[in-house]
Amino acid sequence: MALLSWNEIRARAIKFSKEWEGETSESAEAKSFWDSFFNVFGISRRRVATFEKSVKKAGGEQGFVDLLWKGVLLVEHKSKGKDLEKAYNQAKDYFPGLKESELPRYILVSDFENFVLYDLDEDGERRFKLNQFPQNIELFGFIAGYQKQEIREQNPVNIHAAEKMGELHDKLKIVGYAGHDLEVFLVRLLFCLFADDTGIFEKNLFRDYIEEETREDGHDLGFYLAGLFETLNTPVENRAKNIDENLNKFPYVNGSLFAERLGIATFDFEMRELLLESAALDWGLISPAVFGSLFQSVMDVEQRRTLGAHYTSEENILKVIKPLFLDDLWDEFEKIKNIKTRREEKLNEFHEKLASLRFLDPACGCGNFLIISYRELRLLELEVIREILRGQMTLNIDLWVKVDVDQFYGIEIDEFASQIAQVALWLIDHQMNMKVSNEFGEYFVRLPLRKKPHIIHGNALLLDWDSVVPKKELNYILGNPPFVGSSLMTKEQKEDLKQVTKVIPKAGSLDFVTGWYIKSSDYIRGTKIKVGLVSTNSVVQGEQAIVIWRYLMYQKDVEIHFAHQTFQWNNEAKGKAAVFCVIIGFSSMGGLPKTLFSYPNIKGEPTSKSVDMINQYLLEAPTIFIDVRRKPLSDVPPMIYGTKPVDGGQFIFTEEEKEDFIQKEPLSEKYLRPWIGSHEMVNGYQRYCLYLADCPPQELRKMPYVRERIEAVRRMRSESKKPATQKWAYYPTRFIEDRTMDGDILIVPSHTSENRKFIPVGYFEHGTIASNAVFQVIDPDKYIFGILNSSMHMAWTRTVCGRLKGDYRYSNTLVYNNFIFPEPTEKQKSDIGKKAQKILDVRSKYTDSTLADLYDPLVTPPDLLKAHQELDKFVEKTYGKTFKTDEERVAFLFEKYKEKKYRQELNSSNRKS
Repeated sequence: MALLSWNEIRARAIKFSKEWEGETSESAEAKSFWDSFFNVFGISRRRVATFEKSVKKAGGEQGFVDLLWKGVLLVEHKSKGKDLEKAYNQAKDYFPGLKESELPRYILVSDFENFVLYDLDEDGERRFKLNQFPQNIELFGFIAGYQKQEIREQNPVNIHAAEKMGELHDKLKIVGYAGHDLEVFLVRLLFCLFADDTGIFEKNLFRDYIEEETREDGHDLGFYLAGLFETLNTPVENRAKNIDENLNKFPYVNGSLFAERLGIATFDFEMRELLLESAALDWGLISPAVFGSLFQSVMDVEQRRTLGAHYTSEENILKVIKPLFLDDLWDEFEKIKNIKTRREEKLNEFHEKLASLRFLDPACGCGNFLIISYRELRLLELEVIREILRGQMTLNIDLWVKVDVDQFYGIEIDEFASQIAQVALWLIDHQMNMKVSNEFGEYFVRLPLRKKPHIIHGNALLLDWDSVVPKKELNYILGNPPFVGSSLMTKEQKEDLKQVTKVIPKAGSLDFVTGWYIKSSDYIRGTKIKVGLVSTNSVVQGEQAIVIWRYLMYQKDVEIHFAHQTFQWNNEAKGKAAVFCVIIGFSSMGGLPKTLFSYPNIKGEPTSKSVDMINQYLLEAPTIFIDVRRKPLSDVPPMIYGTKPVDGGQFIFTEEEKEDFIQKEPLSEKYLRPWIGSHEMVNGYQRYCLYLADCPPQELRKMPYVRERIEAVRRMRSESKKPATQKWAYYPTRFIEDRTMDGDILIVPSHTSENRKFIPVGYFEHGTIASNAVFQVIDPDKYIFGILNSSMHMAWTRTVCGRLKGDYRYSNTLVYNNFIFPEPTEKQKSDIGKKAQKILDVRSKYTDSTLADLYDPLVTPPDLLKAHQELDKFVEKTYGKTFKTDEERVAFLFEKYKEKKYRQELNSSNRKS
């Protein structure tokens, strides 16, 4: 039986309220009253609820629930004029005696004349009288099948349902029902469970079929389900004449969901109970957008431990689809609403446009992006229909709803996820149909399923996307392709990416996600297709930003038209490293309006502004590709890597190890020198290295413990698999890359936390050896120290450096050598040196604090912060300008970089000529 329309329900409610007007006796008429109440919504009370269920109350005594619909509704009925507050408390007293799956979401109390409905999930209550019932029927959408649906990402119902399905999955797998058949089987069960609570099937039809038709031991359940699936795939007129009456109540579904013949699943008592427990949940509350990912995660026991963490949040999806298409469509609709001439014609044209749009997610997973996009498109269509009809009654609402699931395309490498995506789109379609039914009072359902989403199971990097959807028909590409760094890819992923990137020079360091950028740029060239992709922020940092975007912008004519700068992806499991993402919207159309979203707080909400340009670093600045340089572009001392010993740890000592070694080998003391790497420098502890480059042979022969270590280094190098290392086995007293500097050195760590406002740069005395985890430069007058500690240099670093996770990965060839130092007068240079010295003086006051302590943004001493601010003023004065933001600083430096590089190239050209 189909759902009743709201118009029909309202008419029945009016009749019900008149029929029961003046009734007073609880004992005489309560059961008939509630049978009639359920009939208002076209539901047989016997199908869903029982009277007088025996339950142990909170105090232990026996009680009887007036009416219980397990897991949904508990009714407590009183005679007219009785205290309904007392009735509510009595209803709550039954809860300790109910199973978890029986606990209701709603409590309804009544005395014939008055009603109070309590929503225990939302902690709300609504009161009305019998004669007001027709105006309050929407409160009971959960009875009628018009379930109010909100996307609640952490809704316990989503997680509980996924856990139940996960248990069933495991048990089926244990008994040998696995692989493709198991995946399709579970997806079909998902559809049936959802259909049971949302009006696709009669209320509880699937649950009752299992409960009433199959044996308790479960042994015949697999056969009955196979028969059900066959029935759902058969039009009613083509079914056998003597088909079981209960089986024939199921509608014809079609849509290919039940077309494939599967092996028969085997069940036992426990597995049957699991399925019935799943059916007892209210699947009308479950969000297809969230549940799909949860459902997929049940396949993995490890992932199941963090259910609720592995979904793409609606908030993040909207960050993509709103600037990609949704905002523009709403703006267009608002303009059409306000025109005076040809208004209805324009509304109809706009409606046709909505029905013509085509969307592709080429890494769709369980379909989250497609589901939310479809829902938002349907919500907009609903507003359009409202405007067209303007209060007119319609008896053919199906003629007005034109947006459908066949407008959506997806590619997914995981077969199970691709099946979930297809079903989830049908489910969200049904939820939107219920919303339309609620709006216009006419029941609207698309059954049998005549159209289906185009979800392709395949490898998006190897597929021709034009074979999935011709580019001339597509409007938008969207999604979040896999986040896999270049060093973490599997062998297969590397090979797949290589097929896409082979046309790009220096593509070896590209992350896996860049394959989707390249495929998109190839596909959209010469079209009006717009793309919006989520990816880790590595695609706009370091050398990767140069390699990928030089190809996209120069070879494929890509232009960025909206972007979200780095923000923290907020849906990772607890205990996992944070993921820092960007969203980039692009096309091959020039001149589109541009919007840039920035995050004052990386975990907070963005601010947006219209800009004239967005470059590959997602800044309002010119598009300039900064290449690796071997020498500084400015007239400054060179910065080089530190020393790389390749000694197997034989020449490196802690403070305690050094003292012990000197006790055994006193002559070694003068060859043990301070050793500084990033970790030692920032965290303030000392290590030493045995530096033997200037130790004469006759002295080495007097130090047996030193000779032992030399022999260990020789052996380690000779056993190396690298030929270059093997050669150095002949020189075991030397470091393989010795870059020891003769003088005081300024050291910059190669890696540092992105939380710090400044990279903790430091000075070290002559004799200190810098490790290969830092960079070093000679800076006798503190000028370089001052510039590197300035906000100008830090803004540049944040933009062009690479990242390791979220942390800065400093580079001499990319960051330092390309940075445009100011051209100061001698006095300005001296002033900067003095302000730099002030920073060092303030640091020295905090003798017990490490650089990590001093530059922790939460505890940086005020006088140190002030010293940096004073330095900034002098540095910016040297550039001849003051800046309010880092974006202004970077835009200025880009312009200076372009000018400087152009002058150098011009001078070089003139010299050659």
